[in-house]
Amino acid sequence: MSQKDWLEKDYYSVLGLKKDATEDQIKKAFRKLARQYHPDQNRDPEAEKKFKEVTEANDILSDPKTRKEYDEARSLFGSGGFRFPGGGGRASGINFEDLFSGGAAGGGFSDIFGGLFGAGQPQQRQRRGGDLETEVNLSFREAIGGARISVRLSSDAVCDDCGGTGAKKGTSPRSCLDCNGSGMTARSSGGFAVSQPCPSCHGRGIIIDDPCPGCDGTGQARASRTIHVRIPAGVTDGQRIRVKGKGTPGINGGNPGDLYVIVHVTADPLFARQGEHLAITVPVTYAEAALGAEIGVPTLDGGQVRLKIPAGTKSGRTFRAKGKGVQIKDGRTDLLVTVVVQVPEHLSAAAQDALRAYEAVAGEGNPRASLRAGE
Repeated sequence: MSQKDWLEKDYYSVLGLKKDATEDQIKKAFRKLARQYHPDQNRDPEAEKKFKEVTEANDILSDPKTRKEYDEARSLFGSGGFRFPGGGGRASGINFEDLFSGGAAGGGFSDIFGGLFGAGQPQQRQRRGGDLETEVNLSFREAIGGARISVRLSSDAVCDDCGGTGAKKGTSPRSCLDCNGSGMTARSSGGFAVSQPCPSCHGRGIIIDDPCPGCDGTGQARASRTIHVRIPAGVTDGQRIRVKGKGTPGINGGNPGDLYVIVHVTADPLFARQGEHLAITVPVTYAEAALGAEIGVPTLDGGQVRLKIPAGTKSGRTFRAKGKGVQIKDGRTDLLVTVVVQVPEHLSAAAQDALRAYEAVAGEGNPRASLRAGE
C-alpha cells in the first residue's frame, strides 16, 4: 500500500464508521459490506472495486498496531502538514530548513517520517494479507458430527508470473532514489511542512522499470481456489470458524490473512439442540398420558430408546434419556424428550359416546372455575 493511501483515504468512511469506532463495530461493518459487495454474490461491475476498498480498510483498521500508525499519520500529515509555533522558519530551536536538508538538527525529515512509514528501506515494508469471509450451509446432522467441506474462494493472490514483486520475470524492482524508498517527499511552504506522495514512484517507494505483464506491476492477480475446511462437531447456527492463513497473501513477504467461515445450520425435522443436549418432541395419545405407557423414541443414530410415561403425565412434560444424545469429547450427552398430548381432529360416533360417558363418570367439573377476571 502506498503512503498516499494513508494520507488521502478515509478508511473509516469506507466502512461507514466514525474514528472512535470499536473493534467489534469495525468487524461488523466489514462483514456486512463484504457480503454486500463480494463478487460471487454481487454481479455489479462496481462491486469488485467496492469489495477491494472495504477489504483494504479492514486490513488497516482491524489491526490495532496498523490502525494506530494510520491515525497518527493522518493526524500529522493528513490535513496538509504540521505547523511550527509562530509560523516562521525557526521554532523552539529547530531550524525549519534543516528538517528537509538533513542538516544539523539530525537525520532530516526522512528520519521523522520514516518512523511512520519505514523511510530509507530498500523496498516496501511487509504487510499482512487481508482476511476473507465466506458462508456455508450444513445439515443438522453434519453440524452435530462435524464435517469436512470444500469452499471455493475468489480473491487476490500472488501473481504467478512475477512471484509478487510486480516486476517482469528476470528483473527486480529498485528503491526510489528521489524519496529514499519512503514513498513520500516534502516541501517547505511558509510555516508548513507539506508532505506528498513521491511523483517518481507514485508513493510506492520502489521503481519497476519493466512491469510484469500478468499483473501490470501490482504483484497480485485475481484467482479462484478451493479450500478444504474442517468444521468441528457441535458447531451452532451462525458460528464463525477461523481458518488461519487462508486469507489473501501478504505483501512483500508478509503473513497471509485468515479465512472466516460463517456456518448456517439447516433445521432437522425431528431433532433440535438444547445446549449440549439433543432434544425431540413426540406426540402421545390422551390414553397414554392418562393411563401411562412405554413408548419408543427415535435417536439420532437411527435407533430407538424405550421411555416410560407415568400415568397422569401432562402435555409438555420433558423426560431425560441419559447418554442418548450426541457424542462429545467427554462422552455422550442426553436426549431430552418432550411429550405433547395429541388431540384427535375427528372422532367416530362411538368414540364421542365413550368420551361423554368418561366425562360423566370422571366428574372432573369445570377446570376453569378458579379463574376470575381482575384477580
